[in-house]
Amino acid sequence: MSNLTMLLLMVCGGMAIAVQPSINARLAQKTGAFESSLISFAVGTLALLIVTMAAGKGSLRGIAGASWWELTGGFLGAFFVTLTIISVPRIGTTAVMAMVITGQLITGAMLDHFGAFGLRQVPFSPLRALGILLLASGAWLIIKR
Repeated sequence: MSNLTMLLLMVCGGMAIAVQPSINARLAQKTGAFESSLISFAVGTLALLIVTMAAGKGSLRGIAGASWWELTGGFLGAFFVTLTIISVPRIGTTAVMAMVITGQLITGAMLDHFGAFGLRQVPFSPLRALGILLLASGAWLIIKR
């Protein structure tokens, strides 16, 4: 898969992340915030089960060799989804996404700089700092009323 294809797919992923909280918040009006989050993860789990059965190339047995912290992704996902379900009706989708992106950029830059989790190290630079500052400023302008 080319880098361009990957970038375009990530834009689609970003679009999905922007739409998901509003859909889940709407479901929460009928079911409750935690219940909506549970339903969201259950549907996602079912979808991933089907994809894994059809196209999976790894092994679920590998979980036996995983460290405890490698299993926290599901917890972090549940935290994120539930928080967006609660936040979107109160402050709006745009404000939630602006703050999410700001948090992602700051954290991503730190993870890259230190090569966290054994991934490729990308040093923090003045240009990266400026980019984060500009995007954080944009987020502030979006949420300012």
